[in-house]
Amino acid sequence: MAASVVEMSAPRNRGVIRESQGSAASAEIHAEMTGIKRIYPATGGGPGVHALGPVDLKLARGEFYSVVGPSGCGKSTLLDVLAGLSAPTEGHILFEGREVAGKVPPGVGVVFQEDAAFPWLTVEDNIAFGLRRAGTDAAEVERRVAYAIGFMGLKDFRKAYPSQLSGGMRQRVCIARTLVMQPRLILLDEPFGALDAQTRLLMGDELLKLWRETGATVMLITHALDEAAMLSDRIGVMSARPGRLIADIRTDWPRDRDSRIAAEESFGQITSQLWRLLRDESVKAAGMAGAKG
Repeated sequence: MAASVVEMSAPRNRGVIRESQGSAASAEIHAEMTGIKRIYPATGGGPGVHALGPVDLKLARGEFYSVVGPSGCGKSTLLDVLAGLSAPTEGHILFEGREVAGKVPPGVGVVFQEDAAFPWLTVEDNIAFGLRRAGTDAAEVERRVAYAIGFMGLKDFRKAYPSQLSGGMRQRVCIARTLVMQPRLILLDEPFGALDAQTRLLMGDELLKLWRETGATVMLITHALDEAAMLSDRIGVMSARPGRLIADIRTDWPRDRDSRIAAEESFGQITSQLWRLLRDESVKAAGMAGAKG
């Protein structure tokens, strides 16, 4: 089973994504970014920072899409703009056919790398926080929280506080807090970046289980090429800043995959493809233009 890769043109004015056969181009579009740029204003009279773009991106409903790229290329900015947490300087974002403008739309859930569990709340109260804030009926809160606690393997820790949990368990709490809001689009900004490699693989299994169970569309920002290769239906590769999408890799994994797929020969082929594409961009990002090899 070989992955397909499409390298994208990088014209001066707009990036054009030529997607692999069977990707978002031929499926129902769930979220779409068109002509997106993010330029941070100048400070102290200096030039602004062109962080991102131009970027065009289509996410198919129900797909698992990951973004990889060199440090500082604008991966997190891309997610923030799609989530409505940051306004683009140019371009438009649509989620379920409606413009994303100025706030996180209903149906979108975001999980960050930082430990966002409230230390003064128990696991179950952390998970219930968003529902209670939204004024959800108490019986419905109890039902959804009980489901999320069971699904994420937190039954034995429901009365525990975050300080009593491992890093991986705390991230489960944060994911469960997003899950109970029943998002249709889940955006993940390096949620396992602080975990060791073995724990990341196991958390990846939990994430795939969540994706299959909910049918949500998922976009993951990650610096880990093996994580992207294991989890994704499709992987977007970003250039050095200003970040643009320069390639699209379709993995062709079965939907019922888990971390055991890392033993497949094609898994190594995918990670090798990713590194070949990223190496030159990483060299640029690090200011090592003279590096050879």
